[in-house]
Amino acid sequence: MQYRRLGKTGIEASAIGFGAWAIGADWGPVDDEESLRALHAAADAGVTFFDTADVYGDGHSERVIARFRKERREPIVVATKIGRRAPLDLNEYTPENLAAWIDRSRANLEVDRLDLVQLHCLPTDIYYRPEIFAAMDGFVSDGRIASYGVSVERVEEGLKAIEYPNVGAVQIIFNIFRQRPAERFLSAARDRDVGVIARVPLASGLLTGKFSRHTQFPANDHRNFNRHGESFDVGETFAGVDYDTALEVIEELRPLVPSGTTMAQMALRWILMNNGVSTVIPGAKTSEQARANAAAADLPPLPASTMERITTLYREQVARLVHQRW
Repeated sequence: MQYRRLGKTGIEASAIGFGAWAIGADWGPVDDEESLRALHAAADAGVTFFDTADVYGDGHSERVIARFRKERREPIVVATKIGRRAPLDLNEYTPENLAAWIDRSRANLEVDRLDLVQLHCLPTDIYYRPEIFAAMDGFVSDGRIASYGVSVERVEEGLKAIEYPNVGAVQIIFNIFRQRPAERFLSAARDRDVGVIARVPLASGLLTGKFSRHTQFPANDHRNFNRHGESFDVGETFAGVDYDTALEVIEELRPLVPSGTTMAQMALRWILMNNGVSTVIPGAKTSEQARANAAAADLPPLPASTMERITTLYREQVARLVHQRW
């Protein structure tokens, strides 16, 4: 496992982290004992950075991680997210509500101080309200949180957020199907010593190469109920790419997968080829998935020809669908 500094937070994060949305809700059935085995398998493979949110199963993911962390002896960093328990209404984001959400996460995770708190994909106007970030500074000062950042939908939101001097990390969708952050955002974040957490790295599983036009998803899986953005931003599901188009690109990617490597591992290694990324947070529901994800950090660099071909596929077949939207 590689470890990378998460910007000014000072956190040394495993290059491959663990995204804990799937062990909370919205990805089909959840089995807590299986989730715990996946978490332990990740930690055994050197993963030290775990990302969750207060709305993943209404706090369920946080509580499972609290149980897991008590069973480990080594330091474990847990990042959580707040702000989606309320309607996306600017009037809801008061210091009092932010404090209440932070305190609820502290209780769920059974800690006095949270390692990293991220504002969770809030309305764009939030990034133009300095009082929100002043409130977060206050929570650092009073000891509730060690550091804070944001999770954004759009590159422009990330660029605005890093203007605030104490924003330590930005979580953003970055994968083979969503390459726009590499244009300007990653370098801008690096220049301001802001850590970057790459989420949705496998495009909701598309980049495992295991799906087909006949794949069916459970009713309680967002890949079923959010195909067109019915419940939240459509960019969170399959990275916003039309499913059939994505499957065509997947077939073009198959010949590029190195021998002895899975497509998912290649997709994760592709992200890590950019040193502007601090950590990548694929989800895992099983021990096997967790171990395979972690192993991607130790793969050799992808050949220049592979990187060029992936860029070409994006420009020719995917960019028109996503590039200017997010």
